[in-house]
Amino acid sequence: MALDISDHGAVITFCDEHDVELVVVGPEAPLVDGLGDSLRLAEIAVFGPDREAAQLEGSKGFVKDLCAREGIPTAAYARHSDKDAALADLARFGLPVVIKADGLAAGKGVIIAETGEEAREAVAFMFSGGFGEASAEVVIEEFMEGEEASFFAITDGSNVIPFGSAQDHKRVGDGDTGPNTGGMGAYSPAPVLTAALEAEVMERIIRPTVAALAKDEMPYQGVLFAGLMLTNEGPKLIEYNCRFGDPECQVLMTRLDSDLVTLLHAAAQENGLAGLAPVKLSDDTALTVVMAANGYPGTPDKGGAIMLPATDGATKIFHAGTAEQNGALVANGGRVLNVTARARSVTEAQARAYACVDTIKFPSGFCRRDIGWREVAREAQA
Repeated sequence: MALDISDHGAVITFCDEHDVELVVVGPEAPLVDGLGDSLRLAEIAVFGPDREAAQLEGSKGFVKDLCAREGIPTAAYARHSDKDAALADLARFGLPVVIKADGLAAGKGVIIAETGEEAREAVAFMFSGGFGEASAEVVIEEFMEGEEASFFAITDGSNVIPFGSAQDHKRVGDGDTGPNTGGMGAYSPAPVLTAALEAEVMERIIRPTVAALAKDEMPYQGVLFAGLMLTNEGPKLIEYNCRFGDPECQVLMTRLDSDLVTLLHAAAQENGLAGLAPVKLSDDTALTVVMAANGYPGTPDKGGAIMLPATDGATKIFHAGTAEQNGALVANGGRVLNVTARARSVTEAQARAYACVDTIKFPSGFCRRDIGWREVAREAQA
């Protein structure tokens, strides 16, 4: 049945009628909208933060202020709700400079400006409603040098356990070119995020964040997805997501050897993670390639026919923006499919994933052909 997740009463009624004991809120918008609050008031366990704690993703300025208070390493920044003030403040950040919409913009509200003109245009674009209400306020950040990686942890509001790492590919084109997207592919684990660096991230970024939110009486229950920049000064936080992410979720879950429901239900209980065994992830690599509809990340071409092959146990095809139309599978969104393979190395997983991609008939779609390129190059030199 169709269920409007913005109608909290309808969601609660559905849970009551179907004896639902745990709700896992996947997208960020319902969390920022307070669905977790409503479900908890109805005494239904929720994996996902309440509205206040979900500001970690819902407001980039909120995160930056929290980092500043708690000494969490991140880029220098400024918040602005006035265009002229933002324009006047650009000069002190140098170039390149990062301009971000404060609110939710489907992973696309970040512009890296290489020139002063591009920076001014980005500020003007945002304050003219370029990202809707999300850009009513902007955050200007210094540009950080380094390699990006993603780290995941699960918390019940006090206890925190690591959940693994990944690297995604945000830009739409090969060689990390073109505009940002919600993600064109990913692989897990991210070897560049060593065990020592993961421990540093837990102690300097993740645990202080969880402690600060608990101190401010907005305990965070759910997954913390930390986007990191591995700089010469150590890992620094780029931003938080309040969800497993797409396409990161596909590669993490492909490697997961622990019972997922046990983990999620424990995190939904106060102090539920105390004494729980560490998360078990396979030593294998998982790599996923996003197949998108032509036009993405702008207006995607919907309705294009798709024909899928049979897959083996090492390769899976996850549906995202698909629909059934007159008995046929068609594209119904921007990012349409995730072709995911598991293997002993990134090189092998990449080969398996693209071998499957090449058997999919999707004339009105496209994908990047270089997912995992950094690690493939490193493996070739090893």
